[in-house]
Amino acid sequence: MPQATPRRPSIAFLLSHPAHFIAMGFGSGLPRVAPGTVGTLWAWAAFAVMQLWFTPATIGWIILAALPIGWWACSITARDMGVADPGSIVWDEVIAFWIVLWLVTPAGLFAQAIAFGLFRFFDAAKPGPVAWADALFKQRDAAQVRWWRAGFGIILDDLVAAFCTLLVIALWRAW
Repeated sequence: MPQATPRRPSIAFLLSHPAHFIAMGFGSGLPRVAPGTVGTLWAWAAFAVMQLWFTPATIGWIILAALPIGWWACSITARDMGVADPGSIVWDEVIAFWIVLWLVTPAGLFAQAIAFGLFRFFDAAKPGPVAWADALFKQRDAAQVRWWRAGFGIILDDLVAAFCTLLVIALWRAW
């Protein structure tokens, strides 16, 4: 059931539903300070582990499967918190940064760090198209929120931030 007031997520909340566990990046969204950055760092580490076990094609399929699962998880978790876009939901950063890393691979540690910095800039500062995507599905009145729409909005701005990151990297490589 939706909460009337926003809840500060706890480990108990994280573990109370599989959607919470996924949407909060397996706990990486729990820190009070910079949960999006922590979630992106978790994504980076998880991607490095996936590269040890899976082919690039398999990782692509994992990312593709993670999108609708993430939409579901973000929708349920936002609804249960009573907030349209809680900062503790970091699955959007995870998916988006996996896409960035998947498309820039093979890349050394320095290039991955540049991709991380660019992605965090676009996600946090929300310039131009990222701000547009962020505002597109924003719903301010929690009593009237369409949670599936909110879940999609949570993910969309990060996908646009990933696109902007990849565009800058492509322009840098072309130059």
